[in-house]
Amino acid sequence: MTTEYFLAFFISCAFAGFVTPLVLKLAVKLNLVDYPDRPRKIQEYPVPNFGGAAVFIAFAATLMLWVLLLPSSFGPHISFRYLFGILIGGAILVVGGYFDDRFELPPRLSFIPPVLAVLAVIFSGVQLSYINNPLGGALLLDTVKVFSYPLFGGLFVFVWILGMIYTTKFLDGMDGLVSGVSVIAALSLFFLSQIPVVDQPDTALLSVIFAGSMLGFLPWNFHPAKIFLGEAGSTLAGFLIGVLAVISGGKIATALLVMGIPILDVLWVILRRLTASASVFQADRKHLHFRLLDLGLSHRQTVMLLYFISAAFGVSGIFLQSAGKLIALFILVSVMVLLGAFLVLAYNRKVQNSKFKTQSSWPRNEE
Repeated sequence: MTTEYFLAFFISCAFAGFVTPLVLKLAVKLNLVDYPDRPRKIQEYPVPNFGGAAVFIAFAATLMLWVLLLPSSFGPHISFRYLFGILIGGAILVVGGYFDDRFELPPRLSFIPPVLAVLAVIFSGVQLSYINNPLGGALLLDTVKVFSYPLFGGLFVFVWILGMIYTTKFLDGMDGLVSGVSVIAALSLFFLSQIPVVDQPDTALLSVIFAGSMLGFLPWNFHPAKIFLGEAGSTLAGFLIGVLAVISGGKIATALLVMGIPILDVLWVILRRLTASASVFQADRKHLHFRLLDLGLSHRQTVMLLYFISAAFGVSGIFLQSAGKLIALFILVSVMVLLGAFLVLAYNRKVQNSKFKTQSSWPRNEE
């Protein structure tokens, strides 16, 4: 089975590497180009932004290849109905991403494709009957059923995947950030699926295909990026991470550890916008990665730091038991709070010093 994982990883990676330059040319022809016309857009030149299509093509092509040639690789945890729902959901996000990037849809319309994508997964039968309680036992989500489907489990799946979609969507502000963090998340869930306690080779296979698809795209997306993920890719990344966490036996805690900093950052930004009576969907430069840039870190240094944090907590999620993951989550929140406080104080000090230097350079009137 190990050989199969390596093969799936390298085939999906090769697919993405081959398809990405073709999608880049297509994006230019379709005028799917991101221009540096706003403060939040930090690139120095126009960049095609339909890279999510390349990731999805690589992921779907590799997945279909395995379904046709090695169908026994899937099951009992992943049925073909699940795979169909995942592919339909991914296709919806790619099509929706095209229209969003092409016509800059308002939030009320750009919200529709993510909702439809999540519903496609739910209607395919993906469900969550319980969540492991870190303090012991499990939290049952199947006590109430509608047409044999757990009501509360379905609501949890809907909110969870939609939340992950918007986490990666909001995180996508720097070259290679979302694609690299997605590779880390997918590999964390892959290794978690391999440990004897979990032992889910089919979810491990799906995770490694996703990791390879993103990694094959990453060289084109790393700073300075030749192509962006775009709306299609930024939403597809969170969608697949969210789905993998659910179908891998509800490994929500591990996904939270890997994506913890981006999730907390998004929550902080949303709270700040609400308190300021601003639109939740109004983009700005208050995210953690922009704060790090403003303090003097280079583009690559900022991305690599966030990679390191995600990887460190992802590794802890693989080896820690439920109670240990709860402690790790507490440490993660503490790290985010301390880091956020430090960045705000350091940024304010930098602004004050800048104002002081500006005032000191003003010419003085001589009597």
